[in-house]
Amino acid sequence: MFPGASPMLFLLFELDGDRYALDATEIVEVMALEPLKRIPGAPSWAAGTIEHRGASVPAIDVAQLALGRPARRLRSTRLVIVRYGAAPGDGEAAHRLALIVEHATRMSRIERDQFMDSGVATPNARWLGPVAVDASGFVQWVDARGMLDDDVRALLFPAPSPLASAA
Repeated sequence: MFPGASPMLFLLFELDGDRYALDATEIVEVMALEPLKRIPGAPSWAAGTIEHRGASVPAIDVAQLALGRPARRLRSTRLVIVRYGAAPGDGEAAHRLALIVEHATRMSRIERDQFMDSGVATPNARWLGPVAVDASGFVQWVDARGMLDDDVRALLFPAPSPLASAA
């Protein structure tokens, strides 16, 4: 560990008993699940869009993306609004993205150096990062920036229309 560094804070969620972690510094807000406006023609895991602080924010159903089934509507199912965009310094504007996640009930501090390569290549799930082990077992780091390929990113975050800016 780096001298003077402190553990990172993560929001933990579960999918069918497996635990995942979202870096709390990427989270804008955690909300109760609310109705979504569907997006015709979008992939099944692009669940729709919500209104968040005056803006339309696309929502990704993480269970649908990862497991091929829709997220269960549990009391612990949440909409997690994250900053989505390129890495800092890439010059790309950050957007907001809503993630629908199950069992999002606790935060945990995990040392960065506890995370290690999972040992399994996941080219079709680039958003799955390294794993750590704690008293409850494995937890896998999730990077929302890897969830969308170029085509879906263009669908969910289209360039502003000249007509919209003229209005």
